[in-house]
Amino acid sequence: MLIREEYEALEEQILAPYAMKSKHSKGRKFEESLHPFRTCYQRDRDRIVHSEAFRKLEYKTQVFVIIEGDYYRTRLTHTIEVAQIARTIGRSLRLNEDLIEAIALAHDLGHPPFGHAGEEALNKIMEKKGGFNHNKRSYDVVTKFEKRYPDFDGLNLTREVLTGILKHKSMYDIPGVDKELEKEGTTLEAQVVDVADSLAYLNHDVDDGLTSGCITAGDLTESGLWCKALEKVKSRGDIKDQRVLKYQIVKELIDAQVKDLLAASNERVERAGFKSSDEVKQSKAAVIGFSDAMKADRKNLQDLLYEKFYNHPRICRMTSKAKRIIGDLFKVYVDNPNQLPYEVNPRDKELKPNDQETYELVCNYIASMTDRRALDEQKSFFDPYEKV
Repeated sequence: MLIREEYEALEEQILAPYAMKSKHSKGRKFEESLHPFRTCYQRDRDRIVHSEAFRKLEYKTQVFVIIEGDYYRTRLTHTIEVAQIARTIGRSLRLNEDLIEAIALAHDLGHPPFGHAGEEALNKIMEKKGGFNHNKRSYDVVTKFEKRYPDFDGLNLTREVLTGILKHKSMYDIPGVDKELEKEGTTLEAQVVDVADSLAYLNHDVDDGLTSGCITAGDLTESGLWCKALEKVKSRGDIKDQRVLKYQIVKELIDAQVKDLLAASNERVERAGFKSSDEVKQSKAAVIGFSDAMKADRKNLQDLLYEKFYNHPRICRMTSKAKRIIGDLFKVYVDNPNQLPYEVNPRDKELKPNDQETYELVCNYIASMTDRRALDEQKSFFDPYEKV
C-alpha cells in the first residue's frame, strides 16, 4: 500500500520543479491531522465530490435548461469534462493532477440555476447590494455554506485550491475578491483549469448546438477550425452516419486545441524558467494558453456560436424565461421573507423586506437551487392549482 509520505516523495521525483507539490501546500485555515494515505489535494477533491453543492450540479443548466432534454450538457457533465481535459494537460506538463482535479471539480459550485441567464438575473437584482459573482459564491460555498464538520463551516480546503476557485478566469468567469486571498498568486495548475474550462465549453457547445438543431454543419463552414477538423476526419475515410461524423469532428476539434495548447504552454514555461511553484505564484503572467494562431481560430468559432447559437430564438426564449423566473422568486421572497423555509430563515430574528441582509439571504437561497427546484418553486407560487 502506498502511504502519503511515499506518494509525496513520488511527486518530488515525477513532477516538474514548478509544479505545486502536496507537501509544500500552505495548508488549511483550520489545522487538521494529515491523512495516512491521501495527500492534501486528494482529500480536497474527495470533499468536493461529496458536497451537496457538487451533487446539485447534475440539475443545473449549462446552455439548455434541464427540461429541454436528457442529451445536453449539464453543469455537472461540463465540470467532469473540464476535469478530464485539465488532467490530460497537467499530466503532459508534469503538474499536480490532484490539485488540478480539485480546482476543476469545484470551479462551478457557485453557479445558480439556469446557467449564465440565472447569473445575469441575480447580478442585476443585486446590482446595488454588492452584485453576484459565481466565482465568489463558489468560494463561499466551500468556506461557509457547506455544513459538514462540527468544528468549522465549509470544507476547510487547502489555500491553493481556494485560490484557484476564487480567481478562476475565463470568457465567462470574472475572478472573485476576498481579502484573505487578495495577494495570493495562482499556480500553473489553476491556470490549466482556466483554459480547460474555455476549451471544454467551446467544443461541447458545438456538439449541443448541432444536436439541438440550433446550428447546422453549414453554419460552421465559416470557421477555419471546424473546416480543418472536418477535412482531417474525412481524410481517414467516408463516414455515412452523421452522428458519428459529428462526434469525430468534435473529437478532432478538442485534440487539435489540446495539442496546440500543450506546445505553446510548454514553450512559455521553458522561457519563463520557473524553478519552483513559489516563482509561479509571484509571476503575474499567464503562461498556460494557446498560440496566437489558435486564439484567432477559436475566436472565430466563438463568434460564430454567438451569432448562430447563443442568439438563436430558442436559446433567447429560454434565457428570457429563466430570468423572469429568477426575478419572480426573488420578489416573492424579499417582499415577505417569512415565505422562506425554516432552514433558510429560522425566524430567530426579524428579517426586514428589502433589507441588505434579506437580499443576501434570498440571493444565496436562489443560487443554491437546481433548475428543477426553481421551476417547482415558481409553480407553487404562481400556479393557483399547484399545492404550496
